[in-house]
Amino acid sequence: MINMGEKFSRELPVDLSTILRKLLRGEISLEEAERRLLALNIRRIRDLARLDPGRNCRTGVPEVVFAEGKDPRTVAEAAAALAKENGYALVTRLSPPQLAELKKRLGRKFELEINTLARAAVIKRRGHVFPQQGKVGILAAGTADVPVAEEAALAARVMGCQVLKAYDVGVAGIHRLFEPLQRMVEEGVSALVVVAGMEGTLPSIVSSLVDVPVI
Repeated sequence: MINMGEKFSRELPVDLSTILRKLLRGEISLEEAERRLLALNIRRIRDLARLDPGRNCRTGVPEVVFAEGKDPRTVAEAAAALAKENGYALVTRLSPPQLAELKKRLGRKFELEINTLARAAVIKRRGHVFPQQGKVGILAAGTADVPVAEEAALAARVMGCQVLKAYDVGVAGIHRLFEPLQRMVEEGVSALVVVAGMEGTLPSIVSSLVDVPVI
């Protein structure tokens, strides 16, 4: 008996145009075309990872390589595959060995933007430009919160957002919050990201002062 999963794998078209031609000729149904398109978007990295480069088109949020717990080679291969497909890849929670592997394997082929404070990196095809499609404000309560805020800023930027940042604006010195928050509102931010560990009341205070979503 033929396993249907194996049969589908053998019959899977190698590119988008083949699927569309089959659909136009009536050889496959709309539902079958959708199923094959979804499967076509999955990219395997050896037997360790399956990437979804089409996620950004479906959801508006790109696939991110979460590096923590992965071996350096897998991280580098996943980042390279995404950057080749989408023009860029965001890699988060990088360890020093993983970062060294990224530089070694991808440094000559791609542009690398490394944020050591955020433990993150953006790998881009040369000349890739991120679209500008909104503004996000990012606030950090204290200096211990800055690494998380920097990671959020990097993620927002690769999603096409202009980022406005203000750090060390916690409730212990609440007077420091109002000027940067006013500036962000005047600049027309669509949302605010508030990072607060020990000063956990900051998000509630910010949300009471603005009429945009607070994360």
